Amino acid sequence: MQLLLVLLVVAGGMGLSVEAGLLGPLGNEVGDLWATFSIFGVGAALTFLLMLFFSPRNSPSFFSQPAWTLLGGILGPVYVVILTVAVPTIGIAMTMIGVLAGQVFKSLVIDHYGLFGTAHRKIDGKRIIALIFIIAALLLVAKG
Repeated sequence: MQLLLVLLVVAGGMGLSVEAGLLGPLGNEVGDLWATFSIFGVGAALTFLLMLFFSPRNSPSFFSQPAWTLLGGILGPVYVVILTVAVPTIGIAMTMIGVLAGQVFKSLVIDHYGLFGTAHRKIDGKRIIALIFIIAALLLVAKG
């Protein structure tokens, strides 16, 4: 099961690269914020349809959740605007490796301290080495 989930997130990462590749040209044509809006509009419509057919009917109310859990609703559009602006200038590979470096760094901190209710996973030497390799990839792609 764990291998299947890893493969699924790798496929999701590939999808993000495709999304970044689509956003750059779209942003150049219609503007960065309109491109971001189009991505979230289509995504919201699709999510709504999925909720209608697959969401459990007895789940806790969305409105009873703590406000801080909705922060992702702010972070998502910011991330997409950054992709839309960065890709035409620095390319998809550089953008995605930069995103990955930021994600891994912040994920290590979140895991280490068990933030947002996640399990504690201490930063160890292997995790630091992984981050160093990602930073090295960022530098190598930047020099290329």
